[in-house]
Amino acid sequence: MPLNAIVICLDTLRADCVGPDKALREVATPNMDAFARESVRFVRAFGEGQPTLQMRRAFFTGHRSFPWRYQFDRRGHWHHAPGWHKIPPHQDTLAEVLLERGYFTGLVADTYHMFKPTMNYTRGFVTYEFIRGQETDNWRGGNLNSIAVEVHRYTREPLDPPRIARLVQYLFNQRHRASEEDYQCARVFRSAARWLEDNAGNAPFFLWVDSFDPHEPWDPPRAYADRYYAWEGTPGIEYIYPDNDAATPEEKARIKALYLGEVTFVDKWVGVLLETIDRLKLWDDTIVVLTSDHGTQLMDQGRFGKGASELHPFNTQIPLCVHHPDGPHDLTVTPFVQSHDLMPTLLRLLEIPYANVEGQDTWTLVTGERPALRDHIVTGWASFVTGNAGGRAAVRDDDWAYIVTVHEEDPAPELYDLHADPGERHNVYNSHPEVVARQRARLEAVLGQPLPARFPEVCDPAPAPLAMYMRARARAQVPSSQREEP
Repeated sequence: MPLNAIVICLDTLRADCVGPDKALREVATPNMDAFARESVRFVRAFGEGQPTLQMRRAFFTGHRSFPWRYQFDRRGHWHHAPGWHKIPPHQDTLAEVLLERGYFTGLVADTYHMFKPTMNYTRGFVTYEFIRGQETDNWRGGNLNSIAVEVHRYTREPLDPPRIARLVQYLFNQRHRASEEDYQCARVFRSAARWLEDNAGNAPFFLWVDSFDPHEPWDPPRAYADRYYAWEGTPGIEYIYPDNDAATPEEKARIKALYLGEVTFVDKWVGVLLETIDRLKLWDDTIVVLTSDHGTQLMDQGRFGKGASELHPFNTQIPLCVHHPDGPHDLTVTPFVQSHDLMPTLLRLLEIPYANVEGQDTWTLVTGERPALRDHIVTGWASFVTGNAGGRAAVRDDDWAYIVTVHEEDPAPELYDLHADPGERHNVYNSHPEVVARQRARLEAVLGQPLPARFPEVCDPAPAPLAMYMRARARAQVPSSQREEP
């Protein structure tokens, strides 16, 4: 009987939050740690193109999403970052391949970008459930007066309607919450558990569970954050997009506590799904994978957040744990692997032939068939730029990390000696021209052109509809003689 497969994809989960040897030991993740201890752990897994949608394209198709090279219609879809679009029609998805082989396929997700206008990430899924309400999902509206108390609790004065539009949408979406079970990740994992209960008899099956948490806003039930740093000040949702220089030490401690609390809260609900797998006795015939799309900075280098400006492991490295019924268990694999390797690896483990993918089978590292898949990796991260698609990229090998802007000349390219400086804090770009030349050539080989590169995607970022509305209302309240024209 063919094996089943379950993939749990979390958004913004740092790789060092999970596993028996995790570096961020202060965060409590007992369920994911126990799972990792019984799994094969790929401890140098990185994205190939980040952030959110680009990563899921690579997971689903086995193809690189970086460099950016598609100019699809995205009218009505905000935002327009490079690579932030549908799966190209000529690329088969993992779900489509498995569906053709007789798998009952299901998707349960609250990662709302996958379901926006012009997207097609449901391809190949017999069933899919979109759990509404995450972050700025355009789900619920209302009058600002109805959430005035919450807005004042969560942000600084004075209130600037366009600036707080993301917070406002989130608070509209979350007005229904009455208990822990109403929080987003709880809804996702309860629905995924229900899907397994309904479809365990439809073997072989494939379930992709996509939780947007612990992505910001970091808003766990208060007790989870208080576990790490309790205080009576503003809870801090608005600070998840913080002015890092303006935040006080107490606010910074609370922001970090909000993330750690969010991760612990997610771990609880991942545990609910793992318990369902146990109760349904699925471990003996099901491959289970736990991964993420990227991490985030927690003051590692003095700031919070993620993005193309900080292509260090706290942002670009991902957890990747694979539990196979036949083992091996509790195995650490150290060679480089990347996100587009997931599809061919799963297909190999399910004994399904595949071809025409760019990713590689990571299980050859587990069996000893190969000592390594590659001697370096290239990771791109899209920026929000207008016109020529752009962002930054990192080239890593065992010794060096090279980071550079790809769409224009970089005034401050970076190079880090990973032996002398594993924390990547001291830029030695000017001291090693020969290393820079080698890493630059590796990046240009992936780009297929010299730096700075030109890409066919024209990315004109658009604001969220609620932000547009709030900006228009704010302008309408100012006499025309006093308005600043754009």
